[in-house]
Amino acid sequence: MTAPALWTTDAMVSAMGAERFGALPEAVFGLSIDSRSLAPGDAFFAIQGDNRDGHDFVAAALSAKAGLAVIAADRRSEFPGDAPLLVVPDVLAALRALAVAARARTQAKVIGVTGSVGKTGTKEALRLALSKDAETHASFASYNNHWGVPLSLARCPASARYAVFEMGMNHEGEIEPLSRLVRPHVAIITTIAPVHLEYLGSLTKIADAKAEIFFGIEPGGAAIINRDIVQFAHLKRRAKEAGVSRIVSFGAHEAADARLIKCVLHPSCSTVEAKILGIDLAYKIGAPGRHLVINSLAVLAAAELVGADLALAALALAEFAPVSGRGAPIAIELPGGSALVLDESYNANPASMAAAIEVLGRAPIGPQGRRIAVLGDMLELGPKGRTLHRALLDAVLANAVDLVFCCGPLMQTLWQALPASRRGGYAENSAALETQVLRAIRAGDAIMVKGSLGSRMALIVKALQRAYPHRDPDEDTIEGARAGASAQG
Repeated sequence: MTAPALWTTDAMVSAMGAERFGALPEAVFGLSIDSRSLAPGDAFFAIQGDNRDGHDFVAAALSAKAGLAVIAADRRSEFPGDAPLLVVPDVLAALRALAVAARARTQAKVIGVTGSVGKTGTKEALRLALSKDAETHASFASYNNHWGVPLSLARCPASARYAVFEMGMNHEGEIEPLSRLVRPHVAIITTIAPVHLEYLGSLTKIADAKAEIFFGIEPGGAAIINRDIVQFAHLKRRAKEAGVSRIVSFGAHEAADARLIKCVLHPSCSTVEAKILGIDLAYKIGAPGRHLVINSLAVLAAAELVGADLALAALALAEFAPVSGRGAPIAIELPGGSALVLDESYNANPASMAAAIEVLGRAPIGPQGRRIAVLGDMLELGPKGRTLHRALLDAVLANAVDLVFCCGPLMQTLWQALPASRRGGYAENSAALETQVLRAIRAGDAIMVKGSLGSRMALIVKALQRAYPHRDPDEDTIEGARAGASAQG
């Protein structure tokens, strides 16, 4: 069965004010900005990225059977006269215009997600939970910036009943235009944490930057705010200033509207009892971590607010699984047995680092195994960076981490604070740390690898995968390792 068209070419021309060239298809089936991953029949948008100009890849996109390419008028002369092109003054502006048209045509209930930590996981949990009720569209990966949000919105099928969009920022003033583009019926702020301090300077300014999401909420819509954080009252006030008519809180706080009653944290999952807007629920989350438990409350509150089947949404969370770079477990086979790698290499900040160390503290280890943290610098923290790195010592000690490997000038502060018995190794960068980690690990270990994207900690995960056979561990494997560890006291 042929997939339905995403956009007719006529509709794209009308929305973007484009000029036609070449033999154009009647419709396109997807939108892409990457010539390497587009599907036949997609429209390729030649946007100008931070490092590359999409016009340099138009020929490759058309060779890969893109239905058409959207290019800038000042680059028209570079392409054959018969190439299937839509020509616009500015490609990114045209993509935004198409996103506006997508929002205008959709009948979906729209949810926006932001926060210092947990945006992508919450967005993915919403995708999973809502899709059990009806067709759900959501941002791909972490497409949450000035081009990622318009692309994600323009990709929204007209048939979707629910749509979920992640919004991120590095500086103030970046989220408001995204929210006004998306116009969510419900907006979630997961938490406020010391992220991007280098640019924003204080937690209050970070909260204000995240609160920009409230200014795009549709009339009659709702804001969902973490009740457990000290910025709750400030965020609630900002929501009211933005004219939001309904404010819903979530967390363990006794006054939360979506309230955690009880949870049990297991190595591979969590079980939860909660009261969601007056409704008692018991459910399972298919991934470990208290931070996921707390964010699940926001997910279910949003599901209830947009009219989804709450019971189905809660049941769906049992299928939630962390993805590569964001806590995905990998079993590697070493002489004498296996070890567990927790791939947290995508990004890091003090809040997410502490959460990952807590998950490591519950990870199963074998009879001779150890819990090992491999940590790279957390970036964009400004003058408080070294202090915030050293402060991770508390999480290391509280969660029974046996060895810590560090790389980067900031993480050296933690390295120097570690007791000698906990020092695994230090290097200036992740590439130099690889050999030390590979030499140190043994069967039964649990190894968590994390750092900011710029710290390139994924290199160490890839080195482990190159060095040893690996597979995705199943729950029985994880629970069995936990039982073995318990038997050893």
